[in-house]
This record gives sequence, structure tokens and C-alpha cells, in this order.
Amino acid sequence: MQFEKLGAFYLGKVYDPRRAETRADPLLYDSKDLTTHGLIVGMTGSGKTGLSTVLLEEALLDGVPALVIDPKGDMANLLLRFSDLSPEAFAQWIDLSEAARRGVTLEEMARDEAVRWERGLLAWGQSKDRLAMLERAGPVRIFTPGSASGRPLALLRSFECPSEEVRGDTDAIRERVQTTVSALLGLAGIEADPLTSREHILLSNLVEHAWSKGETTSLEKLVRASVDPPFSHLGALDLETFFPAKERLSLATRLNSLLASPAFASWLQGEPLDVSRLLRHDDGRPCLSVLYVAHLSDVERMFFVTLFLEEVIGWMRVQDGTGSLRAILYMDEVFGFFPPIAAPPSKAPMLTLLKQARAFGLGVVLATQNPVDLDYKGLSNIGTWFLGRLQTARDRERLMEGLQASEGSRFDRAETERLLSSLPKRTFFMHDVHEDAPALFETRWAMSYLRGPLTLEQVKRIATPASTEEREPETPPRPREPGGDRPQLTPDVEECFLAPAGEPSLIYRPFLLAKAQLHYVSTKSDLDHWDNLHWLTPLEDPIAWQSGEAISPLVLEEGPADGVSFAPTPSLSSWEKTTTQWKRSLAAFLYRVQRLELFSVPELELYSRPHDSAADFRSRCAHARREKRDEELERLRERFAPKLARLEEAILRAEAQLERESSQYGDSKLETAMDFGVTLAGALFGRKLGNVTRARRAARSASRVAREHKDVERARARVEFQKEKLEALEAELVEKTAELQKAYSGDELPVTSVLHAPRKSDVVVERIALAWRR
Repeated sequence: MQFEKLGAFYLGKVYDPRRAETRADPLLYDSKDLTTHGLIVGMTGSGKTGLSTVLLEEALLDGVPALVIDPKGDMANLLLRFSDLSPEAFAQWIDLSEAARRGVTLEEMARDEAVRWERGLLAWGQSKDRLAMLERAGPVRIFTPGSASGRPLALLRSFECPSEEVRGDTDAIRERVQTTVSALLGLAGIEADPLTSREHILLSNLVEHAWSKGETTSLEKLVRASVDPPFSHLGALDLETFFPAKERLSLATRLNSLLASPAFASWLQGEPLDVSRLLRHDDGRPCLSVLYVAHLSDVERMFFVTLFLEEVIGWMRVQDGTGSLRAILYMDEVFGFFPPIAAPPSKAPMLTLLKQARAFGLGVVLATQNPVDLDYKGLSNIGTWFLGRLQTARDRERLMEGLQASEGSRFDRAETERLLSSLPKRTFFMHDVHEDAPALFETRWAMSYLRGPLTLEQVKRIATPASTEEREPETPPRPREPGGDRPQLTPDVEECFLAPAGEPSLIYRPFLLAKAQLHYVSTKSDLDHWDNLHWLTPLEDPIAWQSGEAISPLVLEEGPADGVSFAPTPSLSSWEKTTTQWKRSLAAFLYRVQRLELFSVPELELYSRPHDSAADFRSRCAHARREKRDEELERLRERFAPKLARLEEAILRAEAQLERESSQYGDSKLETAMDFGVTLAGALFGRKLGNVTRARRAARSASRVAREHKDVERARARVEFQKEKLEALEAELVEKTAELQKAYSGDELPVTSVLHAPRKSDVVVERIALAWRR
């Protein structure tokens, strides 16, 4: 296919406004240009959803994963991919009211839709093979935060302590604290200004206090800490003066009501909100993860979008810098989340992404039908603008302001306004700062079935079909186990209580919890890593370290639960002396058995980071491979570009010479014809001497015409010769590009596992505590 090019998105075909027709030339968009972000604007019926769908389909085909925030339900259509294009596949998504309006049965309309979709795809050069390619490229998954209709997402990660890289950036951590607290208070129905609100200041300090110590917080902990904070002053005032206990209790009650609400429980269930897992499947393939939030209220939607954007920023800041497109963050109907004047919680993280995501290869794409409600100062960071039909002159005026800010003096406002004034449906004006001139194009036929916004019930049907639903077997109640009272311990015994692993028991059992540090070093793997390890072993006599396990994360409870008894405990006399012996034996054991697993792809000379999952490492490898492909493609273009430019210039010179020779040849033929005409007339009507002179002149003219005819033929031959050279060079470029595409479109490179032992002298057991777990 002429549109299947490396690193290029087939968005449609070039539109000729003078003839008001779509040409056969495909409109290919360089995927690297999307690192400077994109904006899609168009009124209802302009084809905005179709273009967005096409862009995301092309991204998946090119191996680029995407996060799709869907506030309306349109982008859920990405899941409606019917590789066989059968009427039965379309039938369950047909609008019954539309079929009744047309006066046809459901089966008839499904058959018509299947035929229409197949013809539409073929008209744009897309066969069922391309549909199959899209199916193989990667899965499309739909998540429904706050609901179990799709794949629910748990938001507890939003209160987890950020990574060391993020905590090291003071501005980043404070921005994250501010937006997280603003979203939480908004969900609780409390309007709070970050600078003046006591509620906001208190909660922000509580979150920052926990994160500064490397501890994860939670809504439950925030409720308790609001009543009894771990500090006595805020600013220059003591806590009681700044925020009295009675009023703090009122805040805690509001937050606790939120926590106790059955509706809020759904926000805590489901898969963890992990951006890496949303972007890549476990086998390394890219994913389109649709975050469906159409079912949420405005307050809940703002809460989720804000926390999600902060998670994306946290993920972004631990990635390596790159010039290639690593992933896409797409948000449909961004109205209300990025306004020009107001400052909702979502605005700050969105602005951060627009300013900083480029360096990490994250392309942000925003779509809206309300251009007057966008902050165009922030959108001046956007490099590609896709503009469709607009409803009012005011909308066009606002877009002109944004484009002017983005492009500066290069922007031709008058020409842009002229082109925008009469755009047909599905036709877009593309302004790309990386290109020399704007382009008009008609979007190609989407491979996903665009049936309109999906309801939550329809999402449930497509995400978890009824035939595959399984009811989990009920777990019988666990019998109460015998136990005794909490044992009395000497003051030197350090004691803690672990959160239960799985279903909690009714009896606490004793364990030893050791904290150790291990140092792993390898020059070949570029490894120099200190690992903090918590090792949990049953407290028995004698201690068997091999019966233990590493636990992560370590989650502690503040004290024993009510109504739970304690199992018998071995004697803990001489605790300090005994723990010294345990530390030595545990250090020797950890050196013998503990290994740090790294993954490796020798062909790319890549090693995983410590504790990377296989999926995370495959994601890094896929992007490294993409970077290498883009670099080779750029070198190929740079090598051929001067040669192509010289040949095109030579063709222009040869065509100019041909035009001159043709013009002279035409003039000479006319002059010769006139000379022969005069000679013939003289021969017929007298004046013989003059006839001889004219005959000689006519002969000379005829000879010159013959010479100039040969000059024209030589000039034409030179044009053809230069064109043949250009065709040969273009064919060579196509061949080299095809070789490059073949080299980088095969199976994923094999991943090997490498085990590293810790350095013996750097295995240190810092402390051992008595841990109770039920």
C-alpha cells in the first residue's frame, strides 16, 4: 500500500479546495510531529470523532500506545472492531429507533451497515487484511472508574508515596500535593483555595509530611490525622490557633462521610491505577486504554481526571528523554478541564504536560467543539492543529488567536481564514509547525464502527460479555481459632502489626520482620543499586530463614484489631543478644539465596532497571527499537534528500530549456511558413528576381527549423533522462525504506534473564522486630 510508511499515520487524502474534490494523494502525518502535541477542533457533525479515531488506530498500527480519556462515550467505539465485517457483528450495535425510522428490520439494517462499512473501507484502500493488522497490533481495553461495568480502576495509588525522582523535584511534588488535595476536597463538596483555605493547607501538609518520610498515605489516615495531626504548628501559628480541634473534627467528619459512602467504595476496587500497565500488555504489545467517565458526575469526573493526569506526570518523569513518540495522551471533549480564566484542579497538571511532556516522547492530543472555552496561552505549546467546520465567526476568531501565538510571523491569517470559511464535512485544515505549508485533507474511513456514544450498559456488554461472566464461589466463613491474650514483652523488644495478607484471621501469629540492605554491582549491566528488603519469617525455635519471604509493600497497622487473640510465642529473653546472632545468620542466608533479576536484550544492549517487571522492560525495548528505527529512517532521508533536490532542480532547468527551445522552434516554423508563402505568391504573380532571393531565405529558414527541431528533441530527451534518474532514485529510496520496515516490523526481540548476587560485604541487616500478622 502506498500509505503504509514507516513512522507515518495515514489520516486521509489531500483535498483540493479550488476543484472542491478529494485527490488520490494520501495525507501522511509524521508521527514524530505529535511529540509537540495536537489539537482537534470541530463542531458537531464535522467529523472530529472520526479523525480522532483514525489517529488512534494509526498510532496502534505504528506500535504507539495511547491513554484515552472519554468524557462523552464516543471513544468507546474503538472497541467496535469487526474483522470479518459480518452483519451479525453489526446487529447488536444497531440503533433500533433508527431502524424503525427507516422502516426496515434490524437484520436488514445490519446487513446494509456491514455492506456500507466494507465499501467505505475499500474506497480508502483498506482491506480486511488491514483490519486484521489492527487486531494483531494490540488490544483495546475500556476502564470504568467508579463502576464495575467495564474494568474498574482503584484510586488508592493516587495517595501512594511518589518515586524518589518525583520527590526530588520540590515544585513537582508540591504541584502534585496541591492538585490531589484540591480534587479530594472537590469530591467532598468543599470549595477550597490552595493559598487561603485552612482545609486545603492542613490536608496538603498532612500529605506532604507523609510523602517526605517516604510513607504512603490513604483517605483513612487523612481522616484520623485531621483530628490529631503529627505536627503542632502551621506557619507561625500553633495548630490550635490556626485550625481549632472542633473545626478539624468537622472536616474529618466530612471526609469520613465520603469514605463511608457505598458509592465511594467503587473507587477503591479494581486494577491499580498504573500508567505503565495501561500503556502496555504483559506481552509487550501497545494498548489503547479507554478511560470511560461519561457515567460520572461533573465533580467525580474532575476528581478522576485530575488524579489521573498527576499519575501520568509521575510516570512521565521517570522515563528517559527521547525525540521519538513514546505514547499518546488523548482527551476528548476537553471543555471545562482547561478553561481560559478559571483554574479547576485539572488545569495545572494539563499545563504541565503541555509544557514538559515533549522531552519524554509523550504526545498530548486534545479535542473539543468549543474553541472559545480553551486556554489559548497554554495551547501555544501545541504544534499541530486539526481544524474542521466551526459554528460561528467567534470560534474562528479564537482559533486565529491561538494559531498566531503558536506560529508567530510565519502564520498567514488571511489565507487560513479563507480556507476555514467553507470546509465540507470530514475535511480538516492541518497546520503543522514542522511542515512548510498547511494542508487540507478528507479523513479516511475509520476501521472502528462509529455508532455514536455508548451507554454504561453497552460498555458493560462489550467489556464483559454475558457468556463469559463467571460468578466467584462464595467463601465459607472461617472458624474461630483458639488463642490467648497479648503476651507481655520486655521494653527492648520492637513490636509491630502487619496488615493481613488476604482474608484476615481471628488470631495473631508471631513473625520476625527484618530490614536489610543489599548492594548489587555489575559493570556489564551498568548496575550499582542498593536494595531495601523486608524479610518476614515465622517465629519458631529454631529460626528457619528459608521459610520466610520478602514482602513489598510493607503495610503496618497502628495496633491490634479488636476481638483478635494471640497465638503462643516462644521465649524472647535476651532479645538484644539473640537478634545479634539472627542478624549474622540472616545476612549469610541472604547472600547465598537472594538474587536481583535483570532482563536483557543483547541486540539492543539494554538491561532492565532493578525491579522492573518484564512488561515494563518490554515497553522500554519497544521504544528503544522505535528510536533506533526513527534514527535510521532520518539518516536515510538525509542521505537521499540532497540527491532528490538536485534531480528535481535539474528537471526544472531541463523543462525550462525545453520550453525555450519549443518556443523558438514554433517561431521559426511560423517564419519559414511565411517565407515559403511569399515565395509561392511571387512565383505565381511575377517579380522573378525577388523570388530567387526569397527562395534562398526560405531554404535557410527551413534548415534552421530542422536544427531547432533537433534542439527541442534533445531538450525533451534531457527532461526524460532526468525524470528517469529521479524515478530510479525514488525506487531505491522505496527499496531501502522497505528493507528498514521489514527489519523493524518482525517479532519482538527475545528477552533473557540475568541474575545478580549481592556483594557479600554489603549485605547489612539493620534491625529485627517482632511482627504480628493475622
